[in-house]
Amino acid sequence: MFIDLVRKRRSIRKYRQQPVEQEKIDLLIETALRACSSRGVQPWEFIVITDPQTMARLAAAKPHGSAFLKDAPLAFVVCADSAKTDVWVEDASIAAVFLHLAATDLGLGSCWSQIRLRDHDAQQSAGAYVADLLGLRQGLEVEAIIAMGYPAEDKRPHPADALPYVKISRERYGRRA
Repeated sequence: MFIDLVRKRRSIRKYRQQPVEQEKIDLLIETALRACSSRGVQPWEFIVITDPQTMARLAAAKPHGSAFLKDAPLAFVVCADSAKTDVWVEDASIAAVFLHLAATDLGLGSCWSQIRLRDHDAQQSAGAYVADLLGLRQGLEVEAIIAMGYPAEDKRPHPADALPYVKISRERYGRRA
């Protein structure tokens, strides 16, 4: 069931040094290309990374929250053409979530590294750094990098009683019953 997949998915930042099989990469690619997009515009594009040297350079995209990429055997750089639609961020994010869930379904761990609106350093944004590194064309914006691989850490699902049910209202904001 889908809820079982959602319960199982956790952010995994430690990976075994085991390559992801091409068959699984192909399924992840198909999943990304089947992601929902507003009005079917499909503004997203993906760069699949398996090269350890490129992965190490991506790990330096920003000062915090990307270092774990250096040990991942696989990453998807999730981009979108911002000129195609005003909801490119949402469309790219939906595709990224599809990738997370597919990775979990395939026995892989994954973790999101936010790139959009983050700095690489005082002179350059993380998005510009990644765009330069990967040779992205003008107008293609980097939303995030999704690291993937076989987990080297075991994270249990969050227990149902720990979920923030206080954030749910019924029929009208603030009505909790």
